[in-house]
Amino acid sequence: MNDVVAAPWRAHVIQDFARSELFERTFEEGMALVEETAAYLDGAGRQESKLLSRNAALAYASESMRLTTRLMQVASWMLVQRAVREGDMDPEAACEDRYRLAAEEVCRGAPAEAPEEELPPGLLALLARSEKLYERVRHLDRRMYVEGVDTPAIASPVLSQLDRLKTALGGF
Repeated sequence: MNDVVAAPWRAHVIQDFARSELFERTFEEGMALVEETAAYLDGAGRQESKLLSRNAALAYASESMRLTTRLMQVASWMLVQRAVREGDMDPEAACEDRYRLAAEEVCRGAPAEAPEEELPPGLLALLARSEKLYERVRHLDRRMYVEGVDTPAIASPVLSQLDRLKTALGGF
């Protein structure tokens, strides 16, 4: 487990992200994709999977598990960020390994062995969207929690200017 206490700059970055429009848009997109996926897998996807060949049905089962694992990882990560935003969790606690994006071997692994054309288009579309979302969140996770863990971050010119504006305007 990562028991490293977050440096003050890291806590600031985590809190700023949790309060950002980028987080809000990513959160909304992620939760909407979770709902859409659940509806698909319980409805049209279930019906489509019954029409597949044995090999394609196995691939469908495997890929639907990958899809749900990706989305569960993303949703869990985003809920942690929301807890930071709402003051229910300290940014330092969010740095713990148990709150980080996980299951990379499943989420980023090779797709099931089945010709793509045998899988339902609805599943393929959800897989592609979930992969893009997972990769974006993975990038954010790495930037916020992994990069520079042992060394302070290089000051961003934009953040530096924002800090100067905050100071000048009395901490808006």
